[in-house]
Amino acid sequence: MKFTTELRDQIAIVTSHVEKLDALHAPELKGELLRIAKDGINRIILDLTESRYCDSSGLSAVLIGNRLCRDTEGTFVLCGMQPSVEKLVQISQLDRVLTITPTSSEAYDYVVMEMTEQELGNNTEKNPS
Repeated sequence: MKFTTELRDQIAIVTSHVEKLDALHAPELKGELLRIAKDGINRIILDLTESRYCDSSGLSAVLIGNRLCRDTEGTFVLCGMQPSVEKLVQISQLDRVLTITPTSSEAYDYVVMEMTEQELGNNTEKNPS
C-alpha cells in the first residue's frame, strides 16, 4: 500500500509510503483523504516522513486534506517533512496556511489539544458562568 491510515481516538493518521509524492501518487492520496472525510472524520495527520520529494500535484492533495478538515471545523496537521519537501512548502508559502509539526507524535498531541480546547469552548458556551 502506498498510503496507510490508522484511526486513533477519532484521529486519522495517514502515512505516505511513497518516495515521491507526485502526479503518479497524488490521486491515491486525494482518494484516501476524501474517503476519511466521507467517513465523518475531520481530524487528519499526514505523515510524510518517507516522502523525499513532492511536486505541485502532491501539494494539491495536501491542500485538499487541509480544506476538508477546515470546512468541517476539524484539524489537519502535516508532519515528518523531509528538507526538500519542507523547502517546497516554504517557497509556496503554504507554511503560513498549514499546521506543521516535526513528528507524528507532536502532531497527535497538537490535534488532541485542539480537540480539548474545542470541547472546553463548547462547554463554556452551553454553561456560561
